[in-house]
Amino acid sequence: MDTLTRMRAFIDVVEAEGFSAAARKIGRSKALLSKYVRELEDELGALLLNRTTRQFSMTEAGHTYYRRASEIVREVDSLADAVRESSGDVRGRIKLSAPRTFADAPIGQSLIDFAKQHPDIVLDIQLDDRFVDLVEEGFDLAVRISRLENSSLIARRLAPFSVKLCASPELIAKHGMPTRPQDLGHMPCIVDTNGRGLNNWAFKGDNNDQLSVAVSGPIEVNSPMAARAAALSGLGFCILPDFIASPDLKSGQLVTALDDRILSGGGIFAVYPHRRYLPAKVRVFVDFLVQWFRTREVA
Repeated sequence: MDTLTRMRAFIDVVEAEGFSAAARKIGRSKALLSKYVRELEDELGALLLNRTTRQFSMTEAGHTYYRRASEIVREVDSLADAVRESSGDVRGRIKLSAPRTFADAPIGQSLIDFAKQHPDIVLDIQLDDRFVDLVEEGFDLAVRISRLENSSLIARRLAPFSVKLCASPELIAKHGMPTRPQDLGHMPCIVDTNGRGLNNWAFKGDNNDQLSVAVSGPIEVNSPMAARAAALSGLGFCILPDFIASPDLKSGQLVTALDDRILSGGGIFAVYPHRRYLPAKVRVFVDFLVQWFRTREVA
């Protein structure tokens, strides 16, 4: 049995957070994975995993080995991808991190369309609204919806992105239309706790500087779809991604406010680590997303 196979088994167990989960995910027996990891530990002369019936954790040596082993396996796979690409054979697994907002919205169809067009590539989609560490957590790439800050990652812009301050016509008839951001401090607001500002909403100030307004209201929830439902029910003003709010704005069920005070400059990005060999499957996937968004109106 070669070291690379044992290494892959160890990585699978760590990323699945257990032997049983890894066995189900990759279709191998728990006993076989346990054997590979035990042989790897014997080969290294170091304990990599703490195993009990109820707990699973990596040792300090395990953390160190996982980081380097993940890089090595990705490089090996990338090199194999490069060879396959030259023969027109692109296949394998892509581990993708994306926010739930992306997958739940109509633009999530881009992932389905890619899977239909590329049956030899398995999309392993992990939905999480936090910004994962791509290298540390073994992701090939991520979709991020934000104003992209300085980063060591490579980013390709897929589409522009903005937010809308929305409310139902009924709510505005009851509470009035805000004429300046500060008015929201005295009006009911629905807070999407995925937002970085939480209860402090950012707007353009009078001098084009950034203004923060503290808001509150009847609902705080970590889902823009739930926040949208609350806004449609007339519970408060809400900041929503444009691609979620757009259908309700077009139908008149929601209306916008303070359009000239909304911060701009955001986008939907595909981001991935700097690597010596960019896997062909990742390049094919990113190129597909770029073309998919180019031919569609997002908002």
